[in-house]
Amino acid sequence: MVEEMNYRQAGVNIDAGEEAVERIKGMARSTFRPEVLQDIGGFGGLFAPDIGALKEPVLVSGCDGVGTKLKVAFSAGRHDTVGIDCVAMCVNDILVQGAEPLFLLDYLAVGQLKPSQVEEIVSGVAEGCRQAGCALLGGEMAEMPGFYPPGEYDLAGFAVGMVDREKIIDGKTIAAGDILMGLVSSGLHSNGYSLARKVLLEQNKLNLEEQNQDLGKTLAEELLQPTMIYARPVLEALKRFSIRGMAHITGGGLPGNLSRILSPGLKAVIKEGTWPVPAIFNLIKELGPVKREEMFRVFNMGIGFVLVVSESEAHPLEEYFRSQGVAAFVIGKVEKGTGKFALTG
Repeated sequence: MVEEMNYRQAGVNIDAGEEAVERIKGMARSTFRPEVLQDIGGFGGLFAPDIGALKEPVLVSGCDGVGTKLKVAFSAGRHDTVGIDCVAMCVNDILVQGAEPLFLLDYLAVGQLKPSQVEEIVSGVAEGCRQAGCALLGGEMAEMPGFYPPGEYDLAGFAVGMVDREKIIDGKTIAAGDILMGLVSSGLHSNGYSLARKVLLEQNKLNLEEQNQDLGKTLAEELLQPTMIYARPVLEALKRFSIRGMAHITGGGLPGNLSRILSPGLKAVIKEGTWPVPAIFNLIKELGPVKREEMFRVFNMGIGFVLVVSESEAHPLEEYFRSQGVAAFVIGKVEKGTGKFALTG
């Protein structure tokens, strides 16, 4: 007699999925804004935006993931920070155009669903949403046996924000002589991990859990340091200063991301040495070895977000960010020329 087959024997545990949902409901509720109209569990998330004084509201959307930084989380068995990275990569992107993050949806796909692991992952997503001031409105949790190895998963986010059309930051007013103001990163953020893992873990076989003298912490602690979320201080700065352009420094580094906001005939000239470079970057550079130009093309090198302002506003803006606990440095200026980017110093 042939034994009857069920979903659990195929590798999908519906009961574990329901338990996971119950575990994360409270986390999602902790991020809700007044505009959220229903609890977690519906087929779609309902959000009634408060237009307020906006004359012509424009929705700004963005999606991103955590990348191969997840491999470090798998190896270290620590999953409570990658959710912050997921949120940060999404909201920092839509922030560039001046948008206030309103809500985020997350997508979590796992090889084998373990409610405790899901709870740990989503705790990071909820913390990121609280830092950004946006609601975790809903998402998808998929158990996919045979697609991901047991214990591994993928995580992505989808953010929606809003800005008044007349206040969209698009870089069109950037002019030669403007100042580039850099906000420090917390380390690698969520970019360049394929190269970082290759150099540190594969080539040099460093131990994730050993205290590293150069870093002053374990390598796992350094590599899993969550991406900074710049939403709250930058949104307040937009009310006080005439910001002409902004860039989130992700894949492509300073060269690749600053070039995206400059008009033809302008280039960003960055002066190396005007901000502190975290030790992790020097460790990768020396152990690779990795060329200086490649380091700047792959990593943020200690600057996670850049704002462009007139020379007269540079010092007040720098002082403002430091009053908010965000280290800011004048890292260069905009000049006439071709090539979009130059590194000096």
